[in-house]
Amino acid sequence: MTWIETLQSLDAAAFHFVNGGLSNPLFDAVLPFFRERWFWAPLYLFVAAFSWLNFGKKGWMVVLGLVVAVGLADFTSSTLIKKNVQRLRPCNDPVLAETVTLRASCGSGYSFTSSHAANHFAAAVFLIGVFGHLARWIRPAALVWAAAIAFSQVYVGVHYPGDVICGALLGAAIGWLTGTRFKKLGFGY
Repeated sequence: MTWIETLQSLDAAAFHFVNGGLSNPLFDAVLPFFRERWFWAPLYLFVAAFSWLNFGKKGWMVVLGLVVAVGLADFTSSTLIKKNVQRLRPCNDPVLAETVTLRASCGSGYSFTSSHAANHFAAAVFLIGVFGHLARWIRPAALVWAAAIAFSQVYVGVHYPGDVICGALLGAAIGWLTGTRFKKLGFGY
């Protein structure tokens, strides 16, 4: 067995543990919503309003920086990586599909890397870089939020753990780079 096959085997085993082994009614009821775009809209509006109300015009630059970070993460994950790697989602993989407990729409796109994980870790790390020093709770709250979204992608059956781990690392790197650049331009707090 090659090292790639070994990694894929470990990823499939970890997927089955999360997708099936951790199954419970609370997760079944709540985690599919974490995948929904509009579920998080109130939080995004809160961040925009908080930025604007507390920092005025400079606050809108925070929103712009956040949009840039998430946009770069999404483009890199969805366009550059997924279209080149072309890894099937577990729910679309003919070898695994019958053993997947699907709790959300599978989608027709590819799996590696998870754009949900990349986008939300980019947002979390960017916001930590901008606001993390203002309140101690921001760092853990942002990371737990992004991790919960990443975990939910595996739990609902649409991503392997490796997809979300790599997506999270990609997003965190983009969020950090964008936030660092943002502060160098004079928009940090």
